[in-house]
Amino acid sequence: MIHGGRTLVRVVWVLAAMLCLAGMGGAAWAGDGETVPARDPKQAVDEAYTAKMKKYTTAPYFTSPLVDYLPASKNVPTPEVVLGDVAGAPGILPYAEDVYKYMRLLEKASPRVKVYSIGTTEEGREMIAVAVSSEDNLKHLEENRARLAKLADPRTIQLNDAEADKIVAQATPIYYITGTIHSPETGAPTALMELAYRLAVDESPYIREIREGTITLITPVVEVDGRDRMVDIYRWHLAHPKDFYPPLIYWGKYVAHDNNRDAMGVTLKLTENVLKTYTGWKAQVLHDLHESVPYLYDNTVGDGPYNAWIDPILADEWEMIGARNVADMTEFGMPGVFTHGDFDTWSPGYLMFIAAMHNGISRLYETFGNGGADTKERTLEPEEYARTWFKQNPPLPKALWSQRNNNNYEETGLLTSLHYFNENKRMFLKNFYLKAKRSVEKPNAEGPAAYVLSADDPRPELQWELLRVLEKQQVEISRATASFSVTLPAKKAKKPAKGDASKDKDKDKDKDKDKDADNGPTTREFPAGSYIVRMDQPYSRIADALLDYQYWSPDDPQKTPYDDTGWTFGELFGVQVTRVTDVKVLSAAMERVKDVRTPGGVKGDGSVFAINNTAEPTLATLRYKLKDASMEAAEEPFEVSGTKFNRGSILVRGVGRSDLEKAAGDAGLQVVALGATPGVKTHPVRAARVAFVHTWLSTQTEGWWRLALDDLKIPYDYISTQAVAKIDDLNSKYDVILFPPVGFNAPSSAIINGLPMAWGNPLPWKNTPETPNLVGKNDSTDDMRPGLGWEGVARLQAFVAKGGVLLTATDTSNFALSIGMGTGVSISPSQKMNIVGSVLGARLVDTASPIAYGYAEKVSVYCDNGPIFSLSSIAGERRRRKLGNQSKSRPTGRGTMDDPDFAVGRAGVEAPEEPSPELWESPEVTDEQKMNNPRVIPPADRPRVILRYADNKELLISGLLEGGDEIAQHPAVVDVPSGNGHVVLFSINPVYRGETRGTYSLVLNTILNFDSLNAGRKNEEK
Repeated sequence: MIHGGRTLVRVVWVLAAMLCLAGMGGAAWAGDGETVPARDPKQAVDEAYTAKMKKYTTAPYFTSPLVDYLPASKNVPTPEVVLGDVAGAPGILPYAEDVYKYMRLLEKASPRVKVYSIGTTEEGREMIAVAVSSEDNLKHLEENRARLAKLADPRTIQLNDAEADKIVAQATPIYYITGTIHSPETGAPTALMELAYRLAVDESPYIREIREGTITLITPVVEVDGRDRMVDIYRWHLAHPKDFYPPLIYWGKYVAHDNNRDAMGVTLKLTENVLKTYTGWKAQVLHDLHESVPYLYDNTVGDGPYNAWIDPILADEWEMIGARNVADMTEFGMPGVFTHGDFDTWSPGYLMFIAAMHNGISRLYETFGNGGADTKERTLEPEEYARTWFKQNPPLPKALWSQRNNNNYEETGLLTSLHYFNENKRMFLKNFYLKAKRSVEKPNAEGPAAYVLSADDPRPELQWELLRVLEKQQVEISRATASFSVTLPAKKAKKPAKGDASKDKDKDKDKDKDKDADNGPTTREFPAGSYIVRMDQPYSRIADALLDYQYWSPDDPQKTPYDDTGWTFGELFGVQVTRVTDVKVLSAAMERVKDVRTPGGVKGDGSVFAINNTAEPTLATLRYKLKDASMEAAEEPFEVSGTKFNRGSILVRGVGRSDLEKAAGDAGLQVVALGATPGVKTHPVRAARVAFVHTWLSTQTEGWWRLALDDLKIPYDYISTQAVAKIDDLNSKYDVILFPPVGFNAPSSAIINGLPMAWGNPLPWKNTPETPNLVGKNDSTDDMRPGLGWEGVARLQAFVAKGGVLLTATDTSNFALSIGMGTGVSISPSQKMNIVGSVLGARLVDTASPIAYGYAEKVSVYCDNGPIFSLSSIAGERRRRKLGNQSKSRPTGRGTMDDPDFAVGRAGVEAPEEPSPELWESPEVTDEQKMNNPRVIPPADRPRVILRYADNKELLISGLLEGGDEIAQHPAVVDVPSGNGHVVLFSINPVYRGETRGTYSLVLNTILNFDSLNAGRKNEEK
């Protein structure tokens, strides 16, 4: 069972919904005491507008009695005044500014509408929220907000259910609708313009009940930057109807489709603005509109597994509202409405999940959009129109589909949801309170009691970054004013992983390691100043979900996870986080922290300054901030006056103390002034000139890298593969070229060749009078089709050969190897490995490499089926993979297991010991292989493994891992000398969704030490 203890409750609701559906006839609404969904015959209809709606609706079953007319108003303008036609008309997509213009006209004309600015995007465009309700409700918003705030934080009423019931009886709930977070899904803005008009003007009892009983809050455009670009492209398409039009390569400034995966890290402005709006208004529902499935899929119910941290009440609310949606719209005769499907609701990264993790109701529609406002004949795949147990009235195999059809479905679904929600608002408000109350009671229920982030964490700046995420999530943070101790549960010994290829000696080590694992609970003391995230607070749910560990069973019935399966933030940030079940932690002396700050600055006396390197990303910020200062990295650990400094620690000269004090304070770094220069070998740390390369295939994954560099204030030139091919001497401009992942496992041929040039037309991405918004703050080209080309390949090869550093990750690492830029490294094909966005364990191999500076032995990394690197010491030779169970004993023969065999008739000869390199090592070259073999790679040119994946038993930290033995112990980060330069290959993605800050410094160390990457290298043969 997916939901365990809540199965019985769910069954009751599903049966009730089925009975409701079975009993529905034409008079079911009135017979059940419900309001009939029909217009008020006393209210005039806007006949001209209604006639156009019917004209643009391609079949009568693609509309409903809720939206097949538009009520007339003498004072309130319809969307036509701005659009020039009705909502959903062919050929019309409004810019966000036009949508806002209409919403403000509504506000001016009707006391039932108010418009609020809720923030801006990265490019400075406004985001809005539109409140639609009765005039009386809008007059008393603040009083209502105060009531809802008490339900949202039951501590304010001492968790008193009776008091909550009184508030529930008085409060007006808030239903928050968001549209067009995904820019190619274009229909929501016009649907929401018309919905706002209907809610403000329609006097039918069905609509009036919604208006008087609920406050509908609407953000019509979430991804505003991308919306304006999409409208540009559509208008270009209208002006060039016979040509291919450019794909939407940029949505927002940084990311595209992944903007709906940011609800954990809250790195994007759109996420932060919606989160603040949802929590600030104390809304009960967040309903996000998408368009990728025919015709309406309420995918919140979807399929399992559900997120482990949601309240069971929420799962039942999903079922209740979803079942009613299907029932109502099926009663209207609208085909293709369903609520079960293949979408699992495991990851809390979706925008709608802001509500799920803050005690509300998350909802998401997928309707059917055409990626513009054209009317097209659409032909579905068989699985899309097949009748199933959950889709009894499926979509048609083929249909003429219009934007008006799409708007009809969006509005009908929303109105039936709003009406059902309003009819049951007392229950939903009580549930809102109960979920918050259960969050507060968590320590004495399922636990834990708190999470503790110790004051002695060696990475205080990264600790602050993690706490800052929690602050954005409205989580309360406290700080201990005195030391305290807690009891921690006993650690359980790990069971051997399936397919573990470890050697017997490693198993013996594991036994020694685990022998103390079951010895019982332990006590740990935390120093004063430690941060405590209490779980007896309303938003404990989101903190628990982010800080806890996740496990997705390989045996789970869901075989196609929709998104990442693991995300433990403490691990990915490289910060110590302790889960505490001991409730006495809540009695520790502490005070609430309103604004977490990381102490940084200079202490001590002296003219030489030292910064201990603990792989804090802001070390790179400091280097670029103090561009004229002299900085050197220590190649060995050292100690001064009892203070220990790690390898890679930075020595700073040539800067005034006050300037350094300010810069270090801003960066959250502790600087120690020394009386003399330590006697340790160093090398310069320079501010490298960085090129950041992207393709015109996708900018989705690399956008997270740009966001990270911009946040850290690391300057770079943003250039395309086309530009690389045109720069004669890359070394004259750049020291380091970053080539982050393209995404979708882009094949090397696509990176080189781009899009087909043998047919079609140029695909421009540039600002013109037709397309004034395309470029924004990104890149431009006359034609997106050309790729890097073979000339660009030659330029990259020459750049590295002449001393440059090329850094690649995942699919671009595969590209680098495919063009011969990683001698001695190959990629082994996977047979059974399945790693879907998981947190894995890795181990430092070469602590002396500058790339590893600041890291401890164990590193947690993000991996999504990364390439399996294998090393060879002979150029062009692929290391043989040993498949199956390998024999670990001698061959069959005479004697015991430990005795040598013999050959009859001759004296015994002792066999030489066979080399047995580890999986992450370059194999030793035998004497036989060295004989007249020019392909033997000299030791100084062999790949240098910086980081490897952990042993199979310790590989999985969070998420799904299947067939992990294929990648266990293999290299994860490799530095390959090439000519006078280096190619640095990542199997992991070190910079991802703002969640992997703990591995940022693997990239930043490469940049800072670009001309000293050979430091600490051991070149001798074993």
